[in-house]
Parts: sequence; structure tokens; C-alpha cells
Amino acid sequence: MTHLHTDEAATGTPTSRSRPRAALPALCATQITSWGIVYYAFPVLLPHLTVDTGWSTSAATAAFSAALLVSAVTGIPIGRILDRRGPRTVMTIGSVLAVTAVLTIAAAPNFYVFTAGWLLAGFAMAATFYQPAFAAVTRWWGPDRVRALTIVTLAGGLASTVFAPLTALLADHLGWRATYVVLAVILAAVTIPAHALALRAPWPPAPPSTPAPNRTPIARSRPFLLLVLAFTSSGFAMYAVVFGMVPLMIERGAGPSTAAWALGLGGAGQTLGRTLYATLTRTTSVTTRTAILFTAGGGTTTALALIPGPIPLLILLAVLAGVVRGNLTLLQATAVSDRWGTTNYGRLSGLLIAPATVAAALAPWAGAALAGQLGGYDGLFLVLAVGSALAAVLALASGRFISRSRT
Repeated sequence: MTHLHTDEAATGTPTSRSRPRAALPALCATQITSWGIVYYAFPVLLPHLTVDTGWSTSAATAAFSAALLVSAVTGIPIGRILDRRGPRTVMTIGSVLAVTAVLTIAAAPNFYVFTAGWLLAGFAMAATFYQPAFAAVTRWWGPDRVRALTIVTLAGGLASTVFAPLTALLADHLGWRATYVVLAVILAAVTIPAHALALRAPWPPAPPSTPAPNRTPIARSRPFLLLVLAFTSSGFAMYAVVFGMVPLMIERGAGPSTAAWALGLGGAGQTLGRTLYATLTRTTSVTTRTAILFTAGGGTTTALALIPGPIPLLILLAVLAGVVRGNLTLLQATAVSDRWGTTNYGRLSGLLIAPATVAAALAPWAGAALAGQLGGYDGLFLVLAVGSALAAVLALASGRFISRSRT
């Protein structure tokens, strides 16, 4: 059997006095800015930088993918540090690294320096993106975490909505290098002081774990491992769709700016979707909603693959895909705590998401390669829909083993 979360009181209940008042608004602002600049600016700037530098799309995308691989590997030890010491130092240092990385990418005189900048960005991603923010909210807000997580991810969902069009506008007037410099200044002004000043509240002690003899550790249990596979399959499909959205729209006749707007409006869909998650948690079991959301991801991906247009309809589908992605982000944030409580949340969440992050790292490069082999992005999206369906099956299997463990 495996350890199961049965009583919220056993996982610790931080009081409102221990919560930093400025933490939620600060994390909202920093998630919008960090994701928007370090992550979503790249697919918008990719056509500009390949034309300017002569580097191939696959090579430039591989450098970005390497950053996500670094993020996956470093996310696990960073999760342990978060469990022990809290988010302030981790996220502040991560913000400094992010600014340094973006400036390095902007000034890169050759592909090797460009790649080095992205490797540094990988460390920054692990220390500033959702995982450390989720760890902070989960510990500080305890049983109220779903509401607080929803607020943070509602804001984070606006990252592409704000920064994809802004990046496209800046690139049209300044070029990709100067655009990255402007974005680095914004990143520094928002994230460094916010993390340093707003995350200063005492870090609540970890709730005690209750190990029992002859029980399999959570991280090696069958339900956990099946859930890892489910999130990995879904993560690959989801991020390949995100990076395939712009070229898919262009294949269907949209201009680059319209395609960037479709990506940005998908971010607005994420925000809309996250407003629905609390209702979903009240009306479904954790296994049921996991399978529903993975299946819905496959459905929107299939629709994007099969429906040729018109462009406004494709944009609507992009928004609906964003609605699903928004829920999947909250699903990921609560996957550990809903099943096994909040003890060692940072470490377990890091272990759960690391393979999905690796899959996300490979998704842009592998998606582009598969699209070439399959004759276009419509064929790619059909394959990705199968990946989402597989994730739903794995989630159901994980839930079945958890039910057996309870009995």
C-alpha cells in the first residue's frame, strides 16, 4: 500500500497570520512576467532570430528545449530546498538568473553563447515558474490552497495574452535582440523586488509524515508512477500543441501576427478555464477530473487537426484548448496534495513533474520533426490527441490502484 491523504488536519493547517499579505499579488505579477518573457516570447521571436542569424529552426528550438531539460533536472533538488527553507531566496536568485539569461540570449554572438544563455534560463525556470510558486502557496495556505492556487494561475494564464502580442509588436519595430533587452528590463523591474520583498513571512514547519511499516514509499508506489506517466504523456501533447499553434495557423493561411494573437488568446482561455476548476473539484473525484481533463485536451487537439478553418473558428478552438490547459495547470498543482497530502510537497511534486518537463522540453523539437514527417501540423495534432487519450487511460489506472490501497 501507499501513503494516502485522508485528513487535512494531519497535513498541517497554517493560520492566516503566517501568510504574507503581499505574496499572492506578487506571485501573480511574477508568474505573468516570468512565463511571458522567458517562455512565451521565444516562439514569437523564433522566426525573426532564424532569419537574422541563419540558425535553423530546429537548432534554435533545441537550445530552448535544453533549457527545459535543465529545469526538469534541477526542479527536484530545488523542491527539497523549498520544503526546508521556503521560496524567498530560491525565487529571488532565480529572477536574477532569468534576467542574466535573457540578456545573454539577446547579446549572443554565436550559437554556442545562445545555447549557454538558454541553459542558464533552465535554472531560472526551475526557481521561478509554477513549481516554486505552487510550493509556497500550498504550505502557506494549507486547506485554502485551491483558492489561492487558482488566483495565481489565473494571473499566470495571462502571460501569453500579455506578452505574445507585446513581443510581436516590439519585434516588428526593434528586432529580436533589442526586444529581448527590453523584456529583460521588464523582467528585472517586476520579479526581483517582488520575490525579495513579498515572500518574507515565516515558513511554516512541514506537517509530520506518518510512515507505516511495510508500506511502499509514495514516490515508488504504482499509483504515483502511473500518474507520472499520465502527466508525461499529457505534458508532451500539451506543449507540442502550444508550440505548434503558430505554424498550424500559418499553414491554414493566417499571418504571423494573427497566429501570435491566436496563441495569446489561448492564454486568455487558460485564465477562463481556471475559474472553473474549483467547481470541478466539488463535483468530481480526483481521478474522474484528471481523466476528464486529459480527454478534453485530446478533443480540442483533434478538432484543431481536422477543422481547416475559417481563421476565427480556429482561434475559438485555440481559446478552448487554452481553457483545458488552464485546468490542467491546477490539476498538476494539486495532484500530490489531493492524493497524498502536503508533507514533502516540493520534493514529490518535483518528482511527479520532472518527466513531464522533460517531455515538454522535447515537445517543440520533436513536434517540428514529426510535423515534417507527417506532412504538416494537422497530422502532428492527430498524433498528439492520441497522447492525451493515453494519459486519460493511465490516470484511470492510477486511481484504481489508489482505491485498492484504501481498502
